[in-house]
Parts: sequence; C-alpha cells; structure tokens
Amino acid sequence: MPSNKKPETKRKLISSGSPFEKQFGYSRAVVQGDWIFVAGSTGYDGEGNMPESVAQQASNALRTIKAAMEAGGFELGHTVRVQYTISDMKYADQLTKVLGAYFGEIRPAATMVVAGMIKPEMKIEIEVTGFKG
Repeated sequence: MPSNKKPETKRKLISSGSPFEKQFGYSRAVVQGDWIFVAGSTGYDGEGNMPESVAQQASNALRTIKAAMEAGGFELGHTVRVQYTISDMKYADQLTKVLGAYFGEIRPAATMVVAGMIKPEMKIEIEVTGFKG
C-alpha cells in the first residue's frame, strides 16, 4: 500500500492543467529544494491538438516544460539533464533545429531513446531535470 506521508523537505507540485495529470496521478513538475523535475511532456498544443510534425510537437513540449519551470521559479537555463523519447529513429534528424534552438547554449546532459508512446499521434516526449543551487 502506498504511503501518503509527505517528505520532510518542502515540495512544490506544479500542474499544467492537463487532464493526463489527474488521470495518471502525477504532477507536470515537482520542485524539491534547488531541483526541479519536469515530467515527460508531449506535443499537444493549448487546445489539446497534436500537430503532425515531430518538430512542432517538440516545440510545443518545450513550451510546456519552460512554463512549468518558470512556475517553479526556474529558467530553461537551469536544465542539467534532458531525455528525449521518440517513437521512430527517423525523427532524430528532424529535431536537430528545434532542440538546438532551445538547448544549444545550455548544453545539458542528454539522452535520446526510441520507444513506443501511449497514443499513436505522439512522436516525442521530453523530460527535464533542472538545478539552480
């Protein structure tokens, strides 16, 4: 049985308002001390539409991540780790420009993996860890 005990250190939970957060039982981001952990974010736009282009999906996901980080008192420049999950390796080359635009100067440690997504229209999911200590 899961424990409902809260951790001793102050924790801030951040929501983007996505229905997935409630359905799956997670927060868009969690701030714990000098750290922020941003959940995997996909490319839905503000109206719940998923663009066809993997580059546009990545851009939408990164806007969601940036907003979550700002809500937690962080900037995208605090990113120390990023994981990209793509549904097909053919998308890797299509992402270079958009990922470089967001992270080219920040240069966090990064991993890109190919894996299945929970919905067929999803082509990329991006997860970020930030630190500002």
